Amino acid sequence: MLTWGATGVGSHPGEDHLEALRVVFGEVPGLPYLPELPARGVGADLVGRTAALLVDLPVEVQPSGWRIAGRPGRDHQRALDHLRRDLDGLEEVGHDYAGPLKLQVCGPWTLAGAIELRHGDKVLSDRGAVRDMIASLAQGVADHCADVRRRLPGVTGIVLQLDEPGLPGVLAGTVPTASGFGRLAAVEEWRVEESLRSFTDPVVHCCAPSAPFALLRRAGVRAVSVDASLIRRREEEAVGELVEAGIGLLLGVVPGRDARLPDVGVVAKPALELWRRLGFAPERLAGQVVLTPSCGLAEASPAYAKAALAACRRAADVLRDDPGSE
Repeated sequence: MLTWGATGVGSHPGEDHLEALRVVFGEVPGLPYLPELPARGVGADLVGRTAALLVDLPVEVQPSGWRIAGRPGRDHQRALDHLRRDLDGLEEVGHDYAGPLKLQVCGPWTLAGAIELRHGDKVLSDRGAVRDMIASLAQGVADHCADVRRRLPGVTGIVLQLDEPGLPGVLAGTVPTASGFGRLAAVEEWRVEESLRSFTDPVVHCCAPSAPFALLRRAGVRAVSVDASLIRRREEEAVGELVEAGIGLLLGVVPGRDARLPDVGVVAKPALELWRRLGFAPERLAGQVVLTPSCGLAEASPAYAKAALAACRRAADVLRDDPGSE
């Protein structure tokens, strides 16, 4: 059962990490998280930030993007510095917090499709390299979670979110090669399932169409995070099977960019209507569905980012207090 109510996906606008943390802890106290601020540049982006966690796999930036390096260099250090600064801020803002905390990292398959080998194509092109990266990331994430627990002893549990916007492309064989002239071979579903079990009870976020709901159910993830507007009617049976298996849903219900936010009843409506179509008891809704923005908030204004999280929190109250309302 999930009692978080509402949370964010991860990224925030601007460069003030302390203010972003204050917004998070103030607006989504049921499940605050360590926000990411990619506007700060190299190493603050999704791939670079996560690559900094890799054990014994240093990275660097080349004109084509991130690449495995022979030794840690300036780019690797910059990513580490961003992360350490954010963790210091987390310790400052959340020093007296007690409850669950969410941490986001780039998932292994999106990461493998984004980082290049030292002298070749993307990591995704080499099964052995993918296997090594998954092991390195799993260890790095475990160390990261342990560091957060040491800094915030009041945290009752770490919710690990794996961001996998590239996973549908990995499974479909549409990820471009490093040259851009070809496509990398599709990865078998069983390999993806096996890899997800390397991480402890993760939430998997996929903001791309065609999220692999059945695969994620078989992998036994804790919850699946998706934009509610991207769930097609033909996918609802698979979503229902997730719910039946006790897996949670983090549903994106407000835009990730500046927009006019409607009344909280309208914000809650996609979750209410999906739940009714799935045919589950209304009283289960608030314990299995968490509301979020549709994706990260990096391209929003700071004021909108705060308002979007507040809207999700208030709409979550609608689910809890009156799950049968329109």
